[in-house]
Amino acid sequence: MNSTETSPGTDRRRWFALAIVMTAAFMDLVDVTIVNIAIPSIQRDAGASFSEIQWITAGYALAFAAGLITGGRLGDIHGRKRVFLVGIGGFTVASALCGLAVNPEMLVASRFLQGAMAALMVPQVLSIVHATFPAHERGKVFGLFGAVVGLGAVSGPLLGALLTEWNLFGWEWRSIFLINLPVGVAGLLLGSRFITESRAPRALKLDLVGVALVTLGLLMLIYPLTRGRELGWPLWGYLSMAGSLVVLAVLVAYERRKAARDGSPLVELSLFKVKSFAAGIAVQTVFGVALGVFFLVWTLYMQIGLGWSPLKAGLTGVPFSIAVSAAAGMSVQMLVPRFGRKVLQAGALVMAAGVLLYIWESGHYGLAISPWQMALPLVVMGVGMGLIVAPLTDAILSEVPREHSGSASGLINTVQQMGNALGLGLISVVFFGTIAEHLRPEQVGPAFADAFENALGWVAAVMGAIFLLMFALPKRPAQHVEGEQAPAAEPVLVP
Repeated sequence: MNSTETSPGTDRRRWFALAIVMTAAFMDLVDVTIVNIAIPSIQRDAGASFSEIQWITAGYALAFAAGLITGGRLGDIHGRKRVFLVGIGGFTVASALCGLAVNPEMLVASRFLQGAMAALMVPQVLSIVHATFPAHERGKVFGLFGAVVGLGAVSGPLLGALLTEWNLFGWEWRSIFLINLPVGVAGLLLGSRFITESRAPRALKLDLVGVALVTLGLLMLIYPLTRGRELGWPLWGYLSMAGSLVVLAVLVAYERRKAARDGSPLVELSLFKVKSFAAGIAVQTVFGVALGVFFLVWTLYMQIGLGWSPLKAGLTGVPFSIAVSAAAGMSVQMLVPRFGRKVLQAGALVMAAGVLLYIWESGHYGLAISPWQMALPLVVMGVGMGLIVAPLTDAILSEVPREHSGSASGLINTVQQMGNALGLGLISVVFFGTIAEHLRPEQVGPAFADAFENALGWVAAVMGAIFLLMFALPKRPAQHVEGEQAPAAEPVLVP
Protein backbone atom coordinates (compact mmCIF):
# COMPACT_ATOMS: atom_id res chain seq x y z
CA MET A 1 0.00 0.00 0.00
CA ASN A 2 2.04 2.87 -1.32
CA SER A 3 0.91 6.42 -0.81
CA THR A 4 1.08 8.87 -3.66
CA GLU A 5 1.76 12.55 -3.65
CA THR A 6 -1.78 13.26 -4.69
CA SER A 7 -3.72 14.87 -1.89
CA PRO A 8 -7.39 15.69 -1.58
CA GLY A 9 -8.30 18.85 -3.41
CA THR A 10 -5.34 18.92 -5.86
CA ASP A 11 -6.46 16.32 -8.39
CA ARG A 12 -9.01 17.59 -10.91
CA ARG A 13 -10.12 14.03 -11.51
CA ARG A 14 -11.97 14.16 -8.19
CA TRP A 15 -14.87 15.98 -9.89
CA PHE A 16 -15.20 13.18 -12.45
CA ALA A 17 -15.07 10.71 -9.57
CA LEU A 18 -17.80 12.69 -7.82
CA ALA A 19 -20.06 12.51 -10.87
CA ILE A 20 -19.54 8.73 -11.06
CA VAL A 21 -20.30 7.97 -7.40
CA MET A 22 -23.27 10.38 -7.42
CA THR A 23 -24.68 8.56 -10.45
CA ALA A 24 -24.36 5.28 -8.56
CA ALA A 25 -26.12 6.80 -5.54
CA PHE A 26 -28.89 8.09 -7.81
CA MET A 27 -29.24 4.64 -9.42
CA ASP A 28 -29.72 3.05 -5.99
CA LEU A 29 -32.20 5.70 -4.79
CA VAL A 30 -34.28 5.32 -7.93
CA ASP A 31 -34.22 1.53 -7.68
CA VAL A 32 -35.62 1.65 -4.16
CA THR A 33 -38.78 3.47 -5.33
CA ILE A 34 -39.14 2.54 -8.99
CA VAL A 35 -40.48 -0.97 -8.29
CA ASN A 36 -43.60 0.20 -6.41
CA ILE A 37 -45.08 1.84 -9.50
CA ALA A 38 -44.55 -1.29 -11.63
CA ILE A 39 -45.99 -3.76 -9.09
CA PRO A 40 -49.39 -4.20 -10.90
CA SER A 41 -47.55 -4.93 -14.17
CA ILE A 42 -45.23 -7.44 -12.44
CA GLN A 43 -48.14 -9.17 -10.75
CA ARG A 44 -50.10 -9.41 -14.00
CA ASP A 45 -47.23 -10.47 -16.28
CA ALA A 46 -45.21 -12.72 -13.96
CA GLY A 47 -48.16 -14.20 -12.11
CA ALA A 48 -46.62 -13.32 -8.75
CA SER A 49 -48.59 -14.03 -5.59
CA PHE A 50 -49.21 -11.33 -2.99
CA SER A 51 -46.49 -12.80 -0.78
CA GLU A 52 -44.00 -12.83 -3.66
CA ILE A 53 -44.85 -9.22 -4.46
CA GLN A 54 -44.08 -8.36 -0.84
CA TRP A 55 -40.70 -10.05 -1.12
CA ILE A 56 -39.85 -8.31 -4.41
CA THR A 57 -40.01 -5.00 -2.55
CA ALA A 58 -38.89 -6.17 0.90
CA GLY A 59 -36.02 -8.40 -0.22
CA TYR A 60 -34.02 -5.48 -1.54
CA ALA A 61 -34.54 -3.42 1.63
CA LEU A 62 -33.63 -6.32 3.94
CA ALA A 63 -30.40 -7.22 2.13
CA PHE A 64 -29.50 -3.56 1.79
CA ALA A 65 -30.01 -2.62 5.44
CA ALA A 66 -28.34 -5.77 6.78
CA GLY A 67 -25.19 -5.32 4.68
CA LEU A 68 -24.55 -1.58 4.86
CA ILE A 69 -22.25 -1.48 7.89
CA THR A 70 -20.27 -4.45 6.60
CA GLY A 71 -19.99 -2.80 3.17
CA GLY A 72 -18.61 0.37 4.73
CA ARG A 73 -16.01 -1.51 6.73
CA LEU A 74 -14.94 -3.59 3.71
CA GLY A 75 -14.20 -0.32 1.93
CA ASP A 76 -12.03 0.84 4.83
CA ILE A 77 -10.09 -2.44 4.75
CA HIS A 78 -9.77 -3.36 1.08
CA GLY A 79 -10.05 0.07 -0.54
CA ARG A 80 -13.14 2.15 -1.21
CA LYS A 81 -12.59 2.28 -4.96
CA ARG A 82 -12.17 -1.49 -5.20
CA VAL A 83 -15.29 -2.28 -3.14
CA PHE A 84 -17.29 0.40 -4.99
CA LEU A 85 -16.39 -1.18 -8.35
CA VAL A 86 -17.32 -4.65 -7.07
CA GLY A 87 -20.61 -3.23 -5.80
CA ILE A 88 -21.58 -1.38 -8.98
CA GLY A 89 -20.55 -4.37 -11.12
CA GLY A 90 -22.60 -6.75 -8.99
CA PHE A 91 -25.53 -4.32 -8.93
CA THR A 92 -25.49 -4.22 -12.74
CA VAL A 93 -25.44 -8.03 -13.00
CA ALA A 94 -28.26 -8.32 -10.45
CA SER A 95 -30.30 -5.75 -12.42
CA ALA A 96 -29.87 -7.86 -15.56
CA LEU A 97 -31.01 -10.96 -13.65
CA CYS A 98 -34.08 -9.06 -12.40
CA GLY A 99 -34.95 -7.96 -15.94
CA LEU A 100 -34.45 -11.47 -17.34
CA ALA A 101 -36.25 -13.29 -14.50
CA VAL A 102 -38.31 -16.21 -15.81
CA ASN A 103 -40.46 -16.57 -12.70
CA PRO A 104 -41.28 -14.70 -9.48
CA GLU A 105 -38.84 -16.81 -7.43
CA MET A 106 -35.92 -15.77 -9.65
CA LEU A 107 -37.00 -12.15 -9.40
CA VAL A 108 -37.12 -12.30 -5.58
CA ALA A 109 -33.66 -13.91 -5.40
CA SER A 110 -32.25 -11.33 -7.84
CA ARG A 111 -33.67 -8.50 -5.74
CA PHE A 112 -31.90 -9.90 -2.67
CA LEU A 113 -28.64 -9.96 -4.66
CA GLN A 114 -29.28 -6.42 -5.90
CA GLY A 115 -29.75 -5.17 -2.32
CA ALA A 116 -26.58 -6.92 -1.17
CA MET A 117 -24.56 -5.33 -3.99
CA ALA A 118 -26.06 -1.92 -3.19
CA ALA A 119 -24.82 -2.43 0.38
CA LEU A 120 -21.27 -2.69 -1.00
CA MET A 121 -21.68 0.26 -3.37
CA VAL A 122 -23.59 2.92 -1.43
CA PRO A 123 -21.39 3.32 1.71
CA GLN A 124 -18.39 3.99 -0.52
CA VAL A 125 -20.09 7.06 -2.01
CA LEU A 126 -19.80 9.19 1.13
CA SER A 127 -16.48 7.56 2.04
CA ILE A 128 -14.92 8.45 -1.32
CA VAL A 129 -16.22 12.01 -1.03
CA HIS A 130 -14.95 12.30 2.55
CA ALA A 131 -11.51 10.95 1.65
CA THR A 132 -11.14 12.76 -1.69
CA PHE A 133 -12.32 16.30 -0.94
CA PRO A 134 -10.76 18.69 1.60
CA ALA A 135 -12.95 20.09 4.37
CA HIS A 136 -13.54 23.46 2.70
CA GLU A 137 -14.99 21.79 -0.42
CA ARG A 138 -17.09 19.15 1.30
CA GLY A 139 -19.96 21.54 2.04
CA LYS A 140 -20.47 22.20 -1.66
CA VAL A 141 -20.20 18.48 -2.42
CA PHE A 142 -22.74 17.49 0.23
CA GLY A 143 -25.05 20.13 -1.22
CA LEU A 144 -24.88 18.29 -4.52
CA PHE A 145 -25.42 15.00 -2.69
CA GLY A 146 -28.58 16.39 -1.08
CA ALA A 147 -29.83 17.47 -4.50
CA VAL A 148 -29.25 13.95 -5.84
CA VAL A 149 -31.12 12.48 -2.85
CA GLY A 150 -34.10 14.74 -3.51
CA LEU A 151 -34.10 14.04 -7.22
CA GLY A 152 -33.74 10.28 -6.76
CA ALA A 153 -36.51 10.07 -4.14
CA VAL A 154 -39.18 11.34 -6.53
CA SER A 155 -37.70 10.39 -9.90
CA GLY A 156 -38.12 6.67 -9.16
CA PRO A 157 -41.93 6.62 -9.32
CA LEU A 158 -41.97 8.97 -12.32
CA LEU A 159 -39.36 6.97 -14.23
CA GLY A 160 -41.10 3.71 -13.32
CA ALA A 161 -44.43 5.08 -14.58
CA LEU A 162 -42.93 6.24 -17.88
CA LEU A 163 -40.99 3.04 -18.57
CA THR A 164 -43.98 0.84 -17.73
CA GLU A 165 -46.38 2.93 -19.82
CA TRP A 166 -44.04 3.18 -22.83
CA ASN A 167 -43.48 -0.62 -22.79
CA LEU A 168 -40.11 -0.28 -24.52
CA PHE A 169 -39.38 -3.22 -26.88
CA GLY A 170 -42.33 -5.03 -25.31
CA TRP A 171 -40.38 -5.36 -22.05
CA GLU A 172 -43.14 -3.88 -19.85
CA TRP A 173 -41.88 -3.92 -16.21
CA ARG A 174 -38.53 -5.47 -17.16
CA SER A 175 -37.27 -2.15 -18.50
CA ILE A 176 -37.18 -0.66 -14.98
CA PHE A 177 -34.32 -3.06 -14.21
CA LEU A 178 -32.64 -3.23 -17.63
CA ILE A 179 -32.27 0.58 -17.70
CA ASN A 180 -29.53 0.11 -15.08
CA LEU A 181 -27.29 -1.84 -17.44
CA PRO A 182 -25.78 0.99 -19.56
CA VAL A 183 -25.49 3.22 -16.48
CA GLY A 184 -23.77 0.50 -14.47
CA VAL A 185 -21.32 -0.45 -17.25
CA ALA A 186 -20.39 3.22 -17.76
CA GLY A 187 -19.91 3.69 -14.00
CA LEU A 188 -17.69 0.61 -13.84
CA LEU A 189 -15.45 1.72 -16.72
CA LEU A 190 -15.20 5.38 -15.73
CA GLY A 191 -14.86 4.61 -12.01
CA SER A 192 -11.86 2.37 -12.61
CA ARG A 193 -10.18 5.28 -14.37
CA PHE A 194 -11.11 8.37 -12.39
CA ILE A 195 -11.70 7.32 -8.76
CA THR A 196 -8.58 7.50 -6.58
CA GLU A 197 -8.14 4.57 -4.21
CA SER A 198 -8.20 5.22 -0.47
CA ARG A 199 -8.46 3.06 2.62
CA ALA A 200 -7.91 3.28 6.35
CA PRO A 201 -4.28 4.26 7.10
CA ARG A 202 -3.76 1.35 9.50
CA ALA A 203 -4.41 -2.32 8.88
CA LEU A 204 -7.90 -3.47 9.84
CA LYS A 205 -9.51 -6.92 9.84
CA LEU A 206 -13.09 -7.82 9.04
CA ASP A 207 -14.99 -8.57 12.24
CA LEU A 208 -16.97 -11.67 11.21
CA VAL A 209 -18.70 -12.06 14.59
CA GLY A 210 -19.74 -8.41 14.40
CA VAL A 211 -21.05 -9.00 10.85
CA ALA A 212 -23.16 -11.95 12.08
CA LEU A 213 -24.55 -10.04 15.08
CA VAL A 214 -25.42 -6.84 13.21
CA THR A 215 -27.03 -8.81 10.37
CA LEU A 216 -29.06 -10.96 12.77
CA GLY A 217 -30.13 -7.97 14.88
CA LEU A 218 -31.28 -5.90 11.91
CA LEU A 219 -33.11 -8.81 10.27
CA MET A 220 -34.91 -9.59 13.54
CA LEU A 221 -36.07 -5.97 13.67
CA ILE A 222 -36.82 -5.25 10.01
CA TYR A 223 -38.36 -8.59 8.90
CA PRO A 224 -41.37 -8.41 11.28
CA LEU A 225 -41.89 -4.74 10.43
CA THR A 226 -41.86 -5.54 6.73
CA ARG A 227 -44.16 -8.59 6.90
CA GLY A 228 -46.12 -7.85 10.07
CA ARG A 229 -49.29 -6.40 8.56
CA GLU A 230 -49.51 -9.09 5.86
CA LEU A 231 -49.22 -11.83 8.51
CA GLY A 232 -51.61 -10.20 10.99
CA TRP A 233 -48.94 -9.04 13.45
CA PRO A 234 -48.22 -12.48 15.03
CA LEU A 235 -46.73 -12.81 18.51
CA TRP A 236 -43.41 -14.10 17.14
CA GLY A 237 -42.99 -10.80 15.32
CA TYR A 238 -43.10 -8.81 18.56
CA LEU A 239 -40.77 -11.32 20.23
CA SER A 240 -38.36 -11.02 17.30
CA MET A 241 -38.33 -7.21 17.52
CA ALA A 242 -37.75 -7.36 21.28
CA GLY A 243 -35.03 -9.96 20.76
CA SER A 244 -33.32 -7.72 18.22
CA LEU A 245 -32.62 -5.22 20.98
CA VAL A 246 -30.93 -7.98 23.01
CA VAL A 247 -28.81 -8.99 20.01
CA LEU A 248 -27.82 -5.38 19.34
CA ALA A 249 -26.90 -4.97 23.04
CA VAL A 250 -24.67 -8.06 22.75
CA LEU A 251 -23.17 -6.49 19.62
CA VAL A 252 -22.26 -3.32 21.53
CA ALA A 253 -20.63 -5.30 24.34
CA TYR A 254 -18.71 -7.49 21.89
CA GLU A 255 -17.57 -4.53 19.77
CA ARG A 256 -16.28 -2.76 22.88
CA ARG A 257 -14.16 -5.81 23.77
CA LYS A 258 -13.07 -6.21 20.15
CA ALA A 259 -11.90 -2.58 19.96
CA ALA A 260 -9.88 -2.98 23.18
CA ARG A 261 -8.36 -6.28 22.03
CA ASP A 262 -7.20 -5.54 18.46
CA GLY A 263 -8.62 -2.14 17.47
CA SER A 264 -10.55 -3.56 14.50
CA PRO A 265 -14.29 -3.65 15.35
CA LEU A 266 -17.04 -3.66 12.72
CA VAL A 267 -18.91 -0.78 14.40
CA GLU A 268 -16.55 1.94 15.57
CA LEU A 269 -18.21 2.78 18.92
CA SER A 270 -15.77 5.65 19.45
CA LEU A 271 -17.73 7.49 16.76
CA PHE A 272 -20.58 7.93 19.21
CA LYS A 273 -18.26 9.95 21.47
CA VAL A 274 -18.25 12.57 18.70
CA LYS A 275 -21.23 14.71 19.66
CA SER A 276 -22.06 15.78 16.11
CA PHE A 277 -22.09 12.16 14.93
CA ALA A 278 -24.21 10.78 17.80
CA ALA A 279 -26.78 13.58 17.61
CA GLY A 280 -26.88 13.45 13.82
CA ILE A 281 -27.48 9.69 13.81
CA ALA A 282 -30.46 10.17 16.15
CA VAL A 283 -31.91 12.87 13.89
CA GLN A 284 -31.30 10.72 10.80
CA THR A 285 -33.16 7.77 12.32
CA VAL A 286 -36.24 9.78 13.26
CA PHE A 287 -36.17 11.61 9.92
CA GLY A 288 -36.17 8.20 8.20
CA VAL A 289 -39.37 7.33 10.09
CA ALA A 290 -41.09 10.46 8.74
CA LEU A 291 -40.00 9.76 5.17
CA GLY A 292 -40.96 6.08 5.43
CA VAL A 293 -44.50 7.04 6.45
CA PHE A 294 -44.97 9.89 3.98
CA PHE A 295 -43.81 8.42 0.68
CA LEU A 296 -45.85 5.22 0.87
CA VAL A 297 -49.11 6.76 2.14
CA TRP A 298 -48.74 9.54 -0.45
CA THR A 299 -48.55 6.95 -3.26
CA LEU A 300 -51.52 4.98 -1.87
CA TYR A 301 -53.56 8.17 -1.45
CA MET A 302 -53.04 9.30 -5.04
CA GLN A 303 -53.33 5.96 -6.84
CA ILE A 304 -56.00 4.17 -4.76
CA GLY A 305 -57.77 6.97 -2.92
CA LEU A 306 -57.95 9.45 -5.80
CA GLY A 307 -57.77 6.83 -8.55
CA TRP A 308 -54.94 8.54 -10.43
CA SER A 309 -52.77 6.74 -12.96
CA PRO A 310 -49.13 6.01 -12.07
CA LEU A 311 -47.98 8.65 -14.56
CA LYS A 312 -50.24 11.35 -13.11
CA ALA A 313 -49.10 10.48 -9.59
CA GLY A 314 -45.46 10.53 -10.69
CA LEU A 315 -45.75 13.91 -12.38
CA THR A 316 -47.40 15.36 -9.27
CA GLY A 317 -44.13 14.81 -7.39
CA VAL A 318 -42.04 16.94 -9.78
CA PRO A 319 -42.46 20.24 -7.81
CA PHE A 320 -41.38 18.42 -4.65
CA SER A 321 -38.28 17.04 -6.35
CA ILE A 322 -37.26 20.41 -7.78
CA ALA A 323 -37.77 22.12 -4.41
CA VAL A 324 -35.66 19.53 -2.55
CA SER A 325 -32.82 19.79 -5.06
CA ALA A 326 -32.76 23.59 -5.10
CA ALA A 327 -33.00 23.97 -1.32
CA ALA A 328 -30.34 21.31 -0.69
CA GLY A 329 -27.77 23.09 -2.83
CA MET A 330 -28.58 26.50 -1.39
CA SER A 331 -28.59 25.34 2.23
CA VAL A 332 -25.02 24.00 2.31
CA GLN A 333 -23.38 26.53 0.01
CA MET A 334 -25.03 29.73 1.25
CA LEU A 335 -27.06 29.27 4.44
CA VAL A 336 -25.21 26.82 6.72
CA PRO A 337 -21.89 28.74 6.64
CA ARG A 338 -23.78 31.79 7.90
CA PHE A 339 -26.52 30.37 10.15
CA GLY A 340 -25.26 26.88 11.07
CA ARG A 341 -27.68 24.58 12.92
CA LYS A 342 -30.56 27.03 12.59
CA VAL A 343 -30.85 26.07 8.91
CA LEU A 344 -31.64 22.47 9.79
CA GLN A 345 -34.11 23.49 12.47
CA ALA A 346 -35.79 25.88 10.05
CA GLY A 347 -36.03 22.97 7.60
CA ALA A 348 -37.86 20.83 10.17
CA LEU A 349 -40.37 23.62 10.87
CA VAL A 350 -40.86 24.43 7.17
CA MET A 351 -41.44 20.76 6.34
CA ALA A 352 -43.94 20.47 9.21
CA ALA A 353 -45.73 23.57 7.88
CA GLY A 354 -45.93 22.00 4.41
CA VAL A 355 -47.38 18.80 5.88
CA LEU A 356 -50.04 20.77 7.79
CA LEU A 357 -50.88 22.74 4.64
CA TYR A 358 -51.26 19.46 2.74
CA ILE A 359 -53.66 18.17 5.42
CA TRP A 360 -55.74 21.34 5.10
CA GLU A 361 -55.87 21.17 1.30
CA SER A 362 -56.83 17.49 1.32
CA GLY A 363 -59.72 18.22 3.66
CA HIS A 364 -60.74 21.40 1.83
CA TYR A 365 -60.75 20.09 -1.75
CA GLY A 366 -61.62 16.48 -0.97
CA LEU A 367 -61.48 13.96 -3.78
CA ALA A 368 -61.66 16.78 -6.36
CA ILE A 369 -58.13 17.97 -5.47
CA SER A 370 -55.86 18.41 -8.49
CA PRO A 371 -52.08 18.10 -8.94
CA TRP A 372 -51.61 21.86 -9.26
CA GLN A 373 -53.43 22.39 -5.95
CA MET A 374 -50.98 19.97 -4.33
CA ALA A 375 -48.01 21.89 -5.74
CA LEU A 376 -47.85 24.52 -2.96
CA PRO A 377 -47.66 22.14 0.04
CA LEU A 378 -45.27 19.88 -1.89
CA VAL A 379 -42.94 22.81 -2.66
CA VAL A 380 -43.01 23.91 0.99
CA MET A 381 -42.29 20.36 2.14
CA GLY A 382 -39.55 20.00 -0.48
CA VAL A 383 -37.83 23.18 0.66
CA GLY A 384 -37.93 21.96 4.25
CA MET A 385 -36.52 18.55 3.33
CA GLY A 386 -33.80 20.15 1.20
CA LEU A 387 -32.72 22.34 4.12
CA ILE A 388 -32.22 19.16 6.18
CA VAL A 389 -30.82 16.37 3.98
CA ALA A 390 -27.54 17.90 2.77
CA PRO A 391 -26.51 19.83 5.94
CA LEU A 392 -27.38 16.81 8.10
CA THR A 393 -24.92 14.58 6.26
CA ASP A 394 -22.31 17.33 6.51
CA ALA A 395 -22.93 17.75 10.25
CA ILE A 396 -22.72 14.02 10.96
CA LEU A 397 -19.43 13.49 9.12
CA SER A 398 -17.77 16.85 9.78
CA GLU A 399 -15.79 15.68 12.84
CA VAL A 400 -15.40 11.99 11.91
CA PRO A 401 -11.76 10.88 11.39
CA ARG A 402 -11.24 9.88 7.79
CA GLU A 403 -10.00 6.40 8.66
CA HIS A 404 -13.49 5.65 10.00
CA SER A 405 -15.44 7.33 7.19
CA GLY A 406 -16.51 3.95 5.74
CA SER A 407 -17.90 2.72 9.04
CA ALA A 408 -19.59 6.10 9.62
CA SER A 409 -21.13 6.12 6.14
CA GLY A 410 -22.45 2.61 6.63
CA LEU A 411 -24.05 3.63 9.93
CA ILE A 412 -25.65 6.72 8.35
CA ASN A 413 -27.27 4.66 5.60
CA THR A 414 -28.21 1.85 7.98
CA VAL A 415 -30.08 4.07 10.43
CA GLN A 416 -31.84 5.76 7.51
CA GLN A 417 -33.06 2.33 6.36
CA MET A 418 -33.99 1.37 9.92
CA GLY A 419 -35.98 4.58 10.24
CA ASN A 420 -37.75 3.86 6.97
CA ALA A 421 -38.60 0.34 8.14
CA LEU A 422 -39.99 1.70 11.41
CA GLY A 423 -42.04 4.20 9.43
CA LEU A 424 -43.39 1.46 7.19
CA GLY A 425 -44.32 -0.52 10.29
CA LEU A 426 -46.18 2.48 11.71
CA ILE A 427 -48.24 2.78 8.50
CA SER A 428 -50.29 -0.23 9.58
CA VAL A 429 -51.34 1.79 12.63
CA VAL A 430 -51.53 5.42 11.45
CA PHE A 431 -52.86 4.69 7.93
CA PHE A 432 -54.41 1.24 7.53
CA GLY A 433 -55.53 1.28 11.15
CA THR A 434 -58.13 3.95 10.29
CA ILE A 435 -59.51 2.13 7.22
CA ALA A 436 -62.33 -0.37 7.64
CA GLU A 437 -61.77 -3.97 6.51
CA HIS A 438 -64.48 -4.10 3.83
CA LEU A 439 -65.26 -0.97 1.84
CA ARG A 440 -67.79 -0.41 -0.90
CA PRO A 441 -66.28 1.19 -4.04
CA GLU A 442 -67.74 4.59 -3.18
CA GLN A 443 -66.20 4.44 0.31
CA VAL A 444 -62.60 3.82 -0.84
CA GLY A 445 -61.77 7.42 -1.81
CA PRO A 446 -63.03 9.12 1.37
CA ALA A 447 -61.52 6.41 3.59
CA PHE A 448 -58.08 6.72 2.00
CA ALA A 449 -58.22 10.53 2.13
CA ASP A 450 -59.05 10.45 5.85
CA ALA A 451 -56.27 7.92 6.49
CA PHE A 452 -53.83 10.10 4.53
CA GLU A 453 -54.66 13.14 6.65
CA ASN A 454 -54.29 11.11 9.85
CA ALA A 455 -50.89 9.75 8.76
CA LEU A 456 -49.68 13.24 7.82
CA GLY A 457 -50.64 14.46 11.29
CA TRP A 458 -48.16 11.92 12.67
CA VAL A 459 -45.53 13.07 10.18
CA ALA A 460 -45.96 16.66 11.37
CA ALA A 461 -45.53 15.51 14.99
CA VAL A 462 -42.34 13.63 14.06
CA MET A 463 -40.95 16.76 12.40
CA GLY A 464 -41.59 18.64 15.64
CA ALA A 465 -39.61 15.98 17.51
CA ILE A 466 -36.78 16.33 14.97
CA PHE A 467 -36.70 20.10 15.58
CA LEU A 468 -36.12 19.47 19.30
CA LEU A 469 -33.51 16.72 18.66
CA MET A 470 -31.53 19.14 16.51
CA PHE A 471 -30.64 21.22 19.57
CA ALA A 472 -28.12 18.43 20.31
CA LEU A 473 -26.28 19.11 17.04
CA PRO A 474 -23.27 21.45 17.11
CA LYS A 475 -24.20 25.04 16.30
CA ARG A 476 -21.92 24.86 13.28
CA PRO A 477 -20.19 21.92 11.52
CA ALA A 478 -16.46 21.99 12.30
CA GLN A 479 -15.32 23.15 8.88
CA HIS A 480 -17.59 26.19 9.08
CA VAL A 481 -16.13 27.49 12.33
CA GLU A 482 -13.72 30.25 11.44
CA GLY A 483 -10.11 29.29 11.91
CA GLU A 484 -10.97 25.75 12.97
CA GLN A 485 -10.29 22.55 11.08
CA ALA A 486 -12.09 19.25 11.43
CA PRO A 487 -9.88 16.85 13.36
CA ALA A 488 -9.73 14.33 10.53
CA ALA A 489 -6.70 12.21 9.79
CA GLU A 490 -5.34 12.29 6.26
CA PRO A 491 -6.38 9.25 4.20
CA VAL A 492 -3.87 6.97 2.58
CA LEU A 493 -4.22 7.31 -1.19
CA VAL A 494 -2.97 4.43 -3.29
CA PRO A 495 -2.66 4.08 -7.06
